[in-house]
Amino acid sequence: MHATDAGSPRVFIVITTFNRADHLRDLLASIDAMDPAPSGVIVVDNASTDGTPELLAALAPRVPVLVHRLPVNVGGSGGFAAGVSRGLEEGAEWLWLMDDDVVVLPDALASFRPWLDRYSCIHGRRYDHAGEPFFWQHILNESLGVHLPVRGDVFARSRVFHTNVGCFEGMLVAADVVREIGLPDARFFLNGDDLTYGWLISRRYPVAYVDAFVLRKTRAQRQVDLGVRHLNDSSDLSRFCGMRNRGHLARYLRLHGRFSPVGFGLGTLLSAGKELVRLVAVERSLSGAGALWRGWRAARAILRDPLWQPEPPLAERAHTGGTR
Repeated sequence: MHATDAGSPRVFIVITTFNRADHLRDLLASIDAMDPAPSGVIVVDNASTDGTPELLAALAPRVPVLVHRLPVNVGGSGGFAAGVSRGLEEGAEWLWLMDDDVVVLPDALASFRPWLDRYSCIHGRRYDHAGEPFFWQHILNESLGVHLPVRGDVFARSRVFHTNVGCFEGMLVAADVVREIGLPDARFFLNGDDLTYGWLISRRYPVAYVDAFVLRKTRAQRQVDLGVRHLNDSSDLSRFCGMRNRGHLARYLRLHGRFSPVGFGLGTLLSAGKELVRLVAVERSLSGAGALWRGWRAARAILRDPLWQPEPPLAERAHTGGTR
């Protein structure tokens, strides 16, 4: 790796991986080519059963990577919670969160630098697998509990677009904000965790999407073009979690006085309808409809759970001496 610039903030890249050794190899190679380099790299291995442990062991002498292997797969949410916690322990001032199926552009940190004094939660732009700009410009409609696409060129008049959602495929967040908001909620497992975390941050700080390309997606996905956005292929686990996690999102909205039972119910119908369209248009099957139904029932249970609590701020967690 190239040396980090003297006096630059301590940026730690946090990667969550599960059984994608080939993608992870490409990502780590791209990090090795960064100039300037990050202060550290944390790889959370979600109990991978492929060649990931061997890959990380072989790279350890050459690439300064801190490997945080978990005994069980706790999903992207749990993985990022563990990785962010480790990053704070290592003295990170900024945490750059990313999945394992991307590569980093060499000048990524230099591209972020002009924004670090203005914002504490930043997203850069991404290219898709084909090298085209990836569409990520959404706003969470709090009444519906659904993130809706923003049409047009959001950078036509400004190099920054303010949003109220997050994305763990590229979120750069200040450590002080994490301490104040808390860790990502590991109960989500996957799907909707980053959206909710970004929304929680946006309640206190601007969340910025800046006109600077920093990542490229390396995993090809089947998709259908709907004009304003693409629908990618999915899985039954993702469908289940996406619907179930609406229960967690509803609890956070309710906690902050932004929950509308009627509007959220409509949003749930819209979310289920989008997934059915995805099944028919992208996957040519309705076999995943059962996962949506199971997820909806799980969401209802979360809404009625008298023991549900939000993820606490880290200062509060330390003060109480434990977790939920």
